[in-house]
This record gives sequence, structure tokens and C-alpha cells, in this order.
Amino acid sequence: MTLPSTHDVALAAERRTAARLLLAHPLVASDGPHADLFPLIRRHADWLGKRFQQVLGYRLLVDSSYARLFKAGLGAESGHRLERSTGTPFTPHTYACLALALSVLVTAPEQMLLSHLVADIRAAAADAGIELEETGRAAGKRTLVAALRQLVDWGVLIETEGHVAALAQEVGGEALITIDRELARVVVAGPLSQARDGADLVRRAADPGFGGPRTYVRRMLVETPVVHLDELTDAERDWLRTRQRREAQAFSELLGLEMEIRAEGVALVDPEEELTDLHLPGTGTVAQAALLLVERLVERLRPQEPGHPATGGTLVIGVAVPDGLVDEVLAGLIAEYGQRSNWQRGYLEDLPSLREAVLDLLVRMRLMARAGRLRAEGEGLLEGYVEEASEGRTVTDVHGARPGGDGWVLLAAAARYATHVTVRPATAAGKGVDVQEELPL
Repeated sequence: MTLPSTHDVALAAERRTAARLLLAHPLVASDGPHADLFPLIRRHADWLGKRFQQVLGYRLLVDSSYARLFKAGLGAESGHRLERSTGTPFTPHTYACLALALSVLVTAPEQMLLSHLVADIRAAAADAGIELEETGRAAGKRTLVAALRQLVDWGVLIETEGHVAALAQEVGGEALITIDRELARVVVAGPLSQARDGADLVRRAADPGFGGPRTYVRRMLVETPVVHLDELTDAERDWLRTRQRREAQAFSELLGLEMEIRAEGVALVDPEEELTDLHLPGTGTVAQAALLLVERLVERLRPQEPGHPATGGTLVIGVAVPDGLVDEVLAGLIAEYGQRSNWQRGYLEDLPSLREAVLDLLVRMRLMARAGRLRAEGEGLLEGYVEEASEGRTVTDVHGARPGGDGWVLLAAAARYATHVTVRPATAAGKGVDVQEELPL
């Protein structure tokens, strides 16, 4: 066996670094936050373009001043949401403001006053029948500012003089804005011209095209924390079962990711902890409460004898969470850890808000889910999509692997995040009590 040369190792490392950057940041500008790595993307543009197309069905456009990886969606409720600087997720109204702004910017002059930009956006909203100030004038301005700030972060807008936040001032501020029309034109990745409405756009964006099950499963693996088997159709489960070892090697070489294979599903793990917009364990009230909640729920609800149909066992991908149990556990956690761990006061005094934030994080981490129809049952599939495995193929039976009906479901991956809690008493050097979560090996 011939060992790779030093040149080959360095070449693979450069390509992996560039691929990882594009996966985490699909829009990279030559003068943006990742300008130091932009030359790598330019240097390996042809190779990266072919690999992203072959593996994930993503199109890569590399220009002299930017690189844009056009990702595809995964269907309803599977996107990576945008957030304000406060961490508050964009509302549908904020997304509408963002879309309206882009519709104006693609044909805007190179520079314009903020007030003129806002006037054009309002005119576009009127043409589309959208009210920009549905919750009052001040709230409407803040929503529009959040959308414009996102465009500044992407490099579409440059605050030449002043800031877009001036819009939210009571008296009304002004700013001079420089516009990168080329970036504005490549922000939207979905098939807008083909879609009948928003829901149709989401469905079409998730279409894996000629790649079919192969491409969709690969996208699921790299874009979500974990893929449970009942989130896949028969054809997708069959492809994954027969290819998972080879795919593990491919993802390791392309992106430096390690594949963790369990009876209930598969996850790609990043040893560098860079390719994620979600972190658990994490800092802050919501992350701590979510991790502690998972530990308690796993302890109470863990199935006695989960197994795999191939060995005569029963596959358990999810278990029902009894009504009221989440509130009961969270109330206990607040009493036990809230005050001494300096959790946010607003959450300590508002259990429903804490519950909503914690469950939102756990759903995005795919550790909990609402009960309902799944992809394995045909939910969210495009008409004509290959759903059944080839004739004669035996696939893992996921029927009944998680409960139906209403309510919440604790998913199998949650067991991986069950914690051991260490409470360290206060010392002279600090106030309060430090709560540390440790993942079992």
C-alpha cells in the first residue's frame, strides 16, 4: 500500500478546510469575516464544485469577490432559521421584510440613502399586499431593521455613513448605504420562478432531483444533528443501510466528520465542534435547563428492552412524554438549580416561556419531537418521488417505533445526552453555585 505524499496530504487538508467553511457559511465574501480562507475556495473551486454536486446536489458559484454554495432544503420545519442579535428567531414578518428588501436591492443604485431604501421597500410591500407595521410603528421599524442588519452581516449592504439601526430612532435617523447587487442576486437559493406559493417553494427546494434517496439522505446527514430511521422512506433507509460504511469514509475525507451508527439512526459528529449552529451542552439558562431536562426524561422514560428487528428485538425510536411531565420536571429544576446557578430571572418567573425555549432547542437538536406523521409514512414527499425500496429488498421496519397521536415524544438520541451533574459549592473567589454537566462516555 502506497502512503500519500506530503503534497497529497496538504492538498486534501486545504480542500477539506474550504469545504467545511462553505458548508457552515454558504455565502463567503472576499472582504468578509472569512477573507483569509477565501483564496482556498478560489484555488480549489473546480474540485469543490464537482464534489458538492456529486455528493449533495449543491451548486457552487465562485466569483472573484464571493463564493456562494446553493444549498437545498429538507422540507417543512427542517430549516436553519435566522436570528436577531438578541437570539430571538426571525418571525414570518421579518422574513417577509428580508425578501422585500432583496427584491428592491437587485436593481437598486450602487449607493442610496436609508430613507430612500425604506421607501422603496414599503412600495414593494404595498405592491405585494404586505403590511410592514402590523404590530405598531415602532415594532414595524425594529422588524425592518433586523432584516437590514442581516443583509449587512451578509455583505449585501455596507453602512458607508451611519447605520441601518438609525431607522428605529424615534426622531428618525439617516444613513448612506452602499449596495452589492451581485451578492443580493445570489442570496436566494430556492426555485422562486417555479413555486406557486411559500409552501410549494419549501417542497420544491427539498427536491433531491436525479439523486433521489441518495442525495436526500446525505443532505439529512450533514444538515441535521441526527437522522432517525423513521424520518426516511423505505428507499432511503435501504440506501443508507447498504452504504453507511462507505459514506462514513467519504464524509470523513470531504468534511472531516465521523459517522456514529446506532440501531435507531445515524449521526455525523464533528470532532472540531465547528460545523453547527446549535450547541448542547451549552452555556446559558436554556441550554442548561434543556440538558438537565433530557437527563430526567431519559431516566424516567427509557424503554426497558429496546432492540433491533434483525435480532428479534423491538426497535424503539421514540417514547411518549406524559402530559404535564415536562412542566413538572422544569419546575423541579428551577427549584433545585435556578437561583444558585443564576438562571435568567425572566425564565425563573415564567415557566411557560422556559418550557417553550427549552423544547424549541431540543426539537432543533432532534432529541424531542411533536407526535405526527413522518416521512416513512409519506409525509412531505413530492409527487412522483421514489418512496418504496426496490422489489425484493428487505428494509428495517420502523412501524410503531415511535408513538403516534398528540403530545411530545422523547427520541432515541436523547439518551446520548443524559448527564451526570456535579454541583460545586460557592468559594471565596466567586458567588453562587456552579452547575457542571458531564456527558457519559
